[in-house]
Amino acid sequence: MTSSRVASELASVLVPLGIVGAVLAGLCAVAAAIAIMRGAGGLAGGAVGLWIPAAVLSLTASFSSQWTPAFVSVAMLVGMLVIGTVVRGIVNAGEPARAAARERKAAETVATPAITTAVPTATASPATGSIPALAR
Repeated sequence: MTSSRVASELASVLVPLGIVGAVLAGLCAVAAAIAIMRGAGGLAGGAVGLWIPAAVLSLTASFSSQWTPAFVSVAMLVGMLVIGTVVRGIVNAGEPARAAARERKAAETVATPAITTAVPTATASPATGSIPALAR
């Protein structure tokens, strides 16, 4: 076998593995961004922890001089971490206004008296208009 044929066969295996690794790394990066947005530090750490082996898997394509999957996986993580942090900052900036609105709503609920209506209760059994068959 010639060396170019071996390299071609390796590339046919390693490049798809690298693409799969980049896709998995991208999914982990999205999960990390969502976790950061929600303020779940443990979930964000787990997602980044799973991103690492997926990024290493994306490096397999580099053996056939295809660096795109590795660059995509790194760029996805950086981008998603920045987006998650920015969205979390926006959410935290609006929290005082939401807390004040919740307090006003709670105060209005407590101040408003509950309206109660008397429900009539039946003391006698309803008349059916006929004598039951077993009573005859």
